[in-house]
Amino acid sequence: MAVMSPRKAAAQRDGQSLHDLLVETAQKMIATHGTTGMTVREIARMAGVADGVLYNHFSDKEELVARALLEHVRTTEAELGELPVAGEGTVTGNLRRHLEFGLALHKVIVPAFSGLVGQPRVLERFAEISERSGYWRDRLVAYLKEERALGRLRPGSEVDATAALLVGYCHASVMAAVFPHTGPLDPPTVDSVVTAALHGIAPAGAEPPAASGVLG
Repeated sequence: MAVMSPRKAAAQRDGQSLHDLLVETAQKMIATHGTTGMTVREIARMAGVADGVLYNHFSDKEELVARALLEHVRTTEAELGELPVAGEGTVTGNLRRHLEFGLALHKVIVPAFSGLVGQPRVLERFAEISERSGYWRDRLVAYLKEERALGRLRPGSEVDATAALLVGYCHASVMAAVFPHTGPLDPPTVDSVVTAALHGIAPAGAEPPAASGVLG
């Protein structure tokens, strides 16, 4: 008796596995509607498969949503373009680019993560499968360390603390826009934050960024 191959889902591309189709479908749903209220039935319906198919490829709904969330972050970062290379351009301009990147990233992912406040298992799964080396914060720290090694930042400058301040600025700015009751509606400008950061890590005797005219 001939063995019949599984029926292909309507939304499935040639060569695409059902696993990848489900992740892609959930990722698109997150990008469009966020994570609040996502259900197995809705994901399956959008993918054009039966509800039970999900459990053939994932241990549970939380794993699927976590993988879709990770794909959402990766896709967003890829769309935002490249980050500066240490030693090229100016530190002021490079930090401005990092902050603009961070703000744009947070505007996309903060609403997605905020919808998971009541779903700690999804966040736990996300932490398990994500790679720290790819996080924007870690790339920012690596950039600052490279600039310090090149002598374009003060020796011994606290780059980890500086990165935490810059990431916190992005988070607070976006949270204030998404949830107005959480903070001021007029956070500091990117240029003012860059200036404040460089006052703490620029080499001794360096001309203040604002005075040099770089920040315009």
